[in-house]
Amino acid sequence: IQKLYSGWGQGGDLVALCEDRILKILANKDALFNADGNTNVTSTNSVLGTAIPYSGEYGISRNPESFASEAYRIYFTDKVRGTVMRLSMDGLTPISNHGMKDWFRDNLKLNSTILGSYDDKKDEYNVTLQQTTEQTPKTVTFREDVKGWVSFKSFTPENAISCANEYYTFKNANIWKHHDESVDRNTFYNEGQSNSTLNVILND
Repeated sequence: IQKLYSGWGQGGDLVALCEDRILKILANKDALFNADGNTNVTSTNSVLGTAIPYSGEYGISRNPESFASEAYRIYFTDKVRGTVMRLSMDGLTPISNHGMKDWFRDNLKLNSTILGSYDDKKDEYNVTLQQTTEQTPKTVTFREDVKGWVSFKSFTPENAISCANEYYTFKNANIWKHHDESVDRNTFYNEGQSNSTLNVILND
């Protein structure tokens, strides 16, 4: 088990993210048992029930730092299989298959640390990789409303978190607030301004 997460989606059950498997463990359910061998019956919810595996041969490998959650969705990476995963009410889905399957298969394996975070303000799941085949660190963004990977970003944080509908990242022991309209766009961590590029993809 690499990570445990409680209070998620289906009745507050416990989600266990293992290296090669994702399990739902029944929790906070009343269990009746005979307390002392006679007819006295006691009710308790301090019991973990059956561990039920989700369908699909996926896990979180050894990268619990790739975990991020939002409402009833859980996001994480499976480095061994080269995929980025979403666990939702409909089960496990490899979201890296939305146009980025080969890129993640090539690049996830290069990294010992894979940082995942959820930006509550923009409703985006960010995956940060320090090592890529392009020799430059990358942060890649997935959005649910378009069911796809919408951007490569210029910032590569050491950690990130959403709090009170604001998105914060950490770099060189400093905390940085994102989406601040009073700051010049495309400037991150006092490293100067980055240039934006746009790639338009047309299918016949």
